[in-house]
Amino acid sequence: MSRGGVFIGVALALATAVAAVAGDDRAAVERGKYLVESIGCAHCHTPLKMGPRGPEPDAARMYSGHPRDAELPPPPALPPGPWNAVTGGMTAWAGPWGISYAANLTSDKETGLGAWDEEMFVTALRTGKHLGMGRDVLPPMPHYPTTSDEDLKAMFAYFMTVPPIANEVPEPVPPASQ
Repeated sequence: MSRGGVFIGVALALATAVAAVAGDDRAAVERGKYLVESIGCAHCHTPLKMGPRGPEPDAARMYSGHPRDAELPPPPALPPGPWNAVTGGMTAWAGPWGISYAANLTSDKETGLGAWDEEMFVTALRTGKHLGMGRDVLPPMPHYPTTSDEDLKAMFAYFMTVPPIANEVPEPVPPASQ
C-alpha cells in the first residue's frame, strides 16, 4: 500500500472515532486533533518504518510511542560543540539526561493515556512532570505552561479517541554518570 493509502486508512479510522463523539465534546475533540497535528506530536510519538522513499511514519502504530521491542545499540557519544542530542528512529533520544523514549499517547488503558484523567494530562503538560506529579518529562518533550486549560483538555479529548495500541514504552535510562 502506498504512503498515501496508509495515511488515508488511518485518517478514516480516526475520523470515524471522532465522528462517534457527540455535540460539544465533538468540538473539543476536533480542536484537540487540530492542536495535536499542528504541534506535531506524531513526529516523535509515532514509530517509523521503511517505505519506498525511506523512513516514514508507521500509520498502524500512530501515537503508540517508542516500540517496546525495538532493539537499539547504545547511543553514540556526542561530539564536542553545539550537538546536544541524538535520536534513534525519532522515538528514542539520548543526551546529557540519559535516554528518553516517546510515550504511548493512544487510549490504551494499560500502556497509554487511557488510564489517565483529564487533570493528570493537563498537569503533566503544564508542569513537565510525568503523570502530573512524578519524575520530570525528559527532552525532547516540551511542556506547555502557558497553554490554556481548554486547549490541553481538547488535546486529551482527542487522544481518548485514538484507537488503543498496547505498547509498553521502556523506562528512561539515566546518564552513565549517575
